[in-house]
Amino acid sequence: MKVAYIFATSGHTASYKLGKMILPQLEGGTHGVDVVGLFFFDDNNYILRSGDPIGERLAKVAAEKGILLMMCDQCALERGLATGEPGNCQTSGTVVGVQVGCFPDLYAALSGNMPDQVITL
Repeated sequence: MKVAYIFATSGHTASYKLGKMILPQLEGGTHGVDVVGLFFFDDNNYILRSGDPIGERLAKVAAEKGILLMMCDQCALERGLATGEPGNCQTSGTVVGVQVGCFPDLYAALSGNMPDQVITL
């Protein structure tokens, strides 16, 4: 089964649920499903900053396993992790391999590797 995760809940969702649960399982090959994408909203985007220990580990696993890493464009712009305008921006100061966009961009990026389920945390 293929899944995509959306990190939408405020607080430490990405650093705790991703950093302490999902990421170690992905690194150890014990997660049990194929993760095809991770989409980040609000302050969860901060985990993708260049130099963030969890973000750097995540970028490595994503590159090895072909996992899409994408930030909400408006959230990334507000947090200084992208430049440009909503609908037309580029990442700035993030780990390698991160994309930025809105739901239509997410759908397009996953279209060649569609998840069976989408899980929002």
